[in-house]
Amino acid sequence: MNTAAMFSSKKTDWETPQDFFVRLDEEFHFTLDPAASDENHKCHRYYTKERDGLKRDWQGETVFCNPPYGREIGHWVKKGHMEAHDEKTTVVMLLPARTDTKWFHDHIYGKAEIRFIKGRLKFGNGKGSAPFPSMVVIWR
Repeated sequence: MNTAAMFSSKKTDWETPQDFFVRLDEEFHFTLDPAASDENHKCHRYYTKERDGLKRDWQGETVFCNPPYGREIGHWVKKGHMEAHDEKTTVVMLLPARTDTKWFHDHIYGKAEIRFIKGRLKFGNGKGSAPFPSMVVIWR
């Protein structure tokens, strides 16, 4: 795994570990992956960068989202929070555990269930673990 890229904004779309996703899917039964690619989508219904999940409706879905971890992450977190205001929509996001950010305080803390992940995830086909902790955020 290119850990230098993980510390920079060179790569922002790290694939969710499949076994980690399967455990969440067993609990939530996801119907939409709005931040995916043709190669790494986790749900039958998904949006790619070209189809722009930020501009699409998530209403009535059970959403799994591992958003790009670059500067736009705050837009994804805000979108997940807003979409989950619909009582028929559940949004689950896999995020870096960055509790010092504006997006964490504006859209997660006190507004969502937070599950901090013990240890570090191995994203994509990498052999090494991520250099940051992760969390799962759930808006219901």
